Amino acid sequence: MKNLAFLFFLAFGVTFANNTNPTTQNEVKVGDELVINKQNPDKFNHVDFPRLNFIVKRGGLANYNSVDGHVVLVKNVETNANGETKVTLESKNGKKFFGFLNSVDADYNKALNAGELSVIK
Repeated sequence: MKNLAFLFFLAFGVTFANNTNPTTQNEVKVGDELVINKQNPDKFNHVDFPRLNFIVKRGGLANYNSVDGHVVLVKNVETNANGETKVTLESKNGKKFFGFLNSVDADYNKALNAGELSVIK
């Protein structure tokens, strides 16, 4: 009887362990809203903003303060074979980034972990 109860609890536990998938809990969809967070050393590693000298050449200011707290929408989601999720971000209010970029790309999971992006709930 003990063996039967143990087998029942083991099968019950394995069933629920298979249903909880941590990768599906953080999936991003087209239309999700994210916030770009300010970075202390003025460098974004996982959001593909242009370098500061390129921004100056295009007539912008040489800092990333204009994107601090900026709300963006996910317009495209691509997952490659390595499991990395690349997203294309566009401004929610329709303005261009730094006055000349319509959209930027980002590595979703790495940017979330680094604090460069955060999810609006």
